[in-house]
Amino acid sequence: MKSVIQDIKQESNKNSSFIFTLVLLVTIPFSLAVNNIALILLILSVLINFNKNNFNINLLFFFPIVLFLWMSVSYFWSIDKHETLKAIPKGIALLLLPLVFMKVQISKTEKEKLLKYYSFSMVLIVVFFLLRAVIRYLISQDTRSFFYHGESDDDYGLVPNLLNAIHVSVFVALAFFYFFTKEIKSKIDIALSLLLAGFIILLSSKNIILVVVVLILVYFFYYSKASHKMRLRNLIIFIGIIAIGLSFGKIKQRFQEEFRNNAPNSISPDVSATFENGVHNVSIYEAWNNEKFSPNDYFPGTALRVYQARMFLELLKEENLFIQGFGLNASEIKLLEKEKKYNLYHGYGRFNFHNQYIQNFAEIGVVGFLLLVIMLFQTLKKAINNKDFMHFSFAVLMISLFLTESFLCRQRGVVFFTLLFCIFNSISPKESINIETKL
Repeated sequence: MKSVIQDIKQESNKNSSFIFTLVLLVTIPFSLAVNNIALILLILSVLINFNKNNFNINLLFFFPIVLFLWMSVSYFWSIDKHETLKAIPKGIALLLLPLVFMKVQISKTEKEKLLKYYSFSMVLIVVFFLLRAVIRYLISQDTRSFFYHGESDDDYGLVPNLLNAIHVSVFVALAFFYFFTKEIKSKIDIALSLLLAGFIILLSSKNIILVVVVLILVYFFYYSKASHKMRLRNLIIFIGIIAIGLSFGKIKQRFQEEFRNNAPNSISPDVSATFENGVHNVSIYEAWNNEKFSPNDYFPGTALRVYQARMFLELLKEENLFIQGFGLNASEIKLLEKEKKYNLYHGYGRFNFHNQYIQNFAEIGVVGFLLLVIMLFQTLKKAINNKDFMHFSFAVLMISLFLTESFLCRQRGVVFFTLLFCIFNSISPKESINIETKL
């Protein structure tokens, strides 16, 4: 701890905003109040030292700024102005953080140390939730304490419902790749990699588990120094280990639930559906084609997302939303109308689209959709050009997460995405000098 404090103090002497950026980064999983205070402190540190640093124009940072302004302007055409007004403050980081990082120059060394201490903070959070799970299991004898997240009215899962297991999986995955991709790994690094990988599996997010596996393979084949030495045998062994890991308990159950309930009926409408205790598990085919549902219909994760995509396409045909959308956070009214039309169980209409691309398109139109896609494409392009695997991992995780989650509908998601976007795409002092020289 002494060396850590000295290291942070040394970096803060070079850049007074370093420690506040670090605090904001490591408090993302904390309560929103704590994270808001960290954001305010970062902004104050920049304002206090405003004259000490040059203001560097970074074209990439204009995209989140314009996205926030477009979200805010949608109030004027929103079909639910009250909800739009409530949602605008959640996205304020899209405006403030890019402005902060145009003033604060993050060097390569500072970026590496931010990721280092962020990753160790995730280790502490993982240990906390594992200990919490053990204690809760000893009290309740409920094995659900070790998996996923609970419901809003029954907090039985590994992490609280408010945090969301899928979102925590992304936070932890980035930390996992920090330890996993170190060129020289100590025994502690290996142990922490295994700990974080195990926690991701326990969180049981199918999408993130698969993406992490793919990224590991990409690292082995294209980024690691030993990539040219890989053999098919190593790949088979690795996939075998992953398959064994996914065959256990709740993780296997969550994968089987999707494939059992979705795959057969997605191929043919004639295949009989699965009924359990009077509840019908809707298949992908049914979610896309049924003209009516019943209150006994249950939508597994993939089927729900297919149904939501179908509703978006229907709304796109029926409503004038292509350019402007319904307004920020204003689509619920239309989804509730669809709930009544299709006779869904009460509550399904209150789910958002669970797809950030669709969410942006439905609420702030094609402009909001394109701004998001451009941001993701540009950050992925820069990661590939710089051969920065941590940056590449962040980009791929965000691209895949946005396919299954409306991540930016939550303030915590906005802060995580925008802060890491700014850190990875910041122009270092050296780069800034080169740009000025070219100009």
